[in-house]
Amino acid sequence: MNTKSNQDIIEKARLIKLIVFDVDGVFTDGSLYYHDSGQETKAFNTQDGQGIKMLHQQGIETAIITGRTSNIVIHRAKNLGILRLVQGREDKLVALKEILNDMSLTPDQVAYAGDDLPDLPAISYAGLGIAVANAHNFVALHADWQTSLPGGKGAVREISDFILDAKGLLSNIQNKYLASS
Repeated sequence: MNTKSNQDIIEKARLIKLIVFDVDGVFTDGSLYYHDSGQETKAFNTQDGQGIKMLHQQGIETAIITGRTSNIVIHRAKNLGILRLVQGREDKLVALKEILNDMSLTPDQVAYAGDDLPDLPAISYAGLGIAVANAHNFVALHADWQTSLPGGKGAVREISDFILDAKGLLSNIQNKYLASS
């Protein structure tokens, strides 16, 4: 992993307006399950979903860029309110630049979270490049920050909490849940 200080990473996180995620290995643990019929199944973490919803409530946009194409991902994105979903794209950097152009954002306003080599160009380009705990070592080496939790096991929530905390928003969100009990 890069040797940036925690303060440098927090400063980068404060600028984020959009977080872009890979799916397999980030929203999931990277396993692919196929039934005899050929139907694919994926498992998603509900705490990750809560993290996405908290980001949206604070005006932080999210997007998905994935090299695979899956109806399951369409359903999950719709369920979470993720409006920008790009599937079947191995050229993730090109896809990321298209999203930034459409949203009139600069690279320093985006975080990109991935786990393997196809994610590396986007991780390197983004203002805050994130590797999940289960990322390939070479990818982690070139990321700004690495989660302690693996994909499919809370990494997306850890990223959400980190960005919200860097912006000074997390404690207010958490305290609202205490106030309603």
